Amino acid sequence: MLARHIQYFQAVAEHLSFTKAAAALHVSQPALSQQVRQLEESLGAQLFDRTGRTTRLTDAGEAYLQYVRRAAQELQEARRAIHDVSDLSRGSLRVAVTPTFTTYLVGPLVEAFHFRYPNITLTVREISQERIEDLLLAGELDVGIAFREVTSPDIDFVPLLDETLALVVSPRHPLAKETSIGLETLNAESLVLLSPEFATREQIDSYCRTHGIHPKVLIEANALGAVIEIVRRTALSTLLPAKIALAHNDLVAIALEPERLQRTAVLMWRRDAWRSSAARVFTELAIEVSTQLHA
Repeated sequence: MLARHIQYFQAVAEHLSFTKAAAALHVSQPALSQQVRQLEESLGAQLFDRTGRTTRLTDAGEAYLQYVRRAAQELQEARRAIHDVSDLSRGSLRVAVTPTFTTYLVGPLVEAFHFRYPNITLTVREISQERIEDLLLAGELDVGIAFREVTSPDIDFVPLLDETLALVVSPRHPLAKETSIGLETLNAESLVLLSPEFATREQIDSYCRTHGIHPKVLIEANALGAVIEIVRRTALSTLLPAKIALAHNDLVAIALEPERLQRTAVLMWRRDAWRSSAARVFTELAIEVSTQLHA
């Protein structure tokens, strides 16, 4: 019975409306209100302020909601633990990666994982590092692949490989036959870059600030595929991992000299999270595949 009371409380807290919460739960509003009042009586505290035109949480309600959300997350992990099978004959894994890894790391990694564990259901998402960290902390992801610059102290990580970014151009670009360029040449380039919400763009901007250069950013895109396609079809260049260019016959990677733009890729998970058998073997396999790619 208590679980129902908490479910109803959480619905009202999310919608800040008894009417909308009742509709979402497919129950009558009087029944919902009664359940919430019973919960308030059992706790000896008023959880909602109903005096205004809108429903809002009281201070007690705000505090209680934090614990309810934490408990719901723990219960979800408990369900996953019960259904986990150590021999990996079944199970599921939720993975997210930042965009630049989809071209050369995710393919080989998923191929190897699926070959070894064909009955594990794998969900792969491509999102920004900030969003990966948020979802890991919320218990909505099992592992993420991004960069060492992890912002939350509640996330653990293991290094996978070091990436070197390069100027990436089409074979028709005036610099296509160069093997390396200096910072002055980069400063004169017109670029298409990933938009600022991505860690790659933050790293590029930091590199440019450090070296006092200001290349022209003519186009921003929030998808790696769009950046690559624009470079293929125009005289614009971009800054991406050299391995991405190596994976495409119609792209050329030109090294940045003398100061290279480098970063470390890591596999992340929430520090206190229960880790399934699938998550553990995925981590081991990620390290193995990354070592092969880095060799």
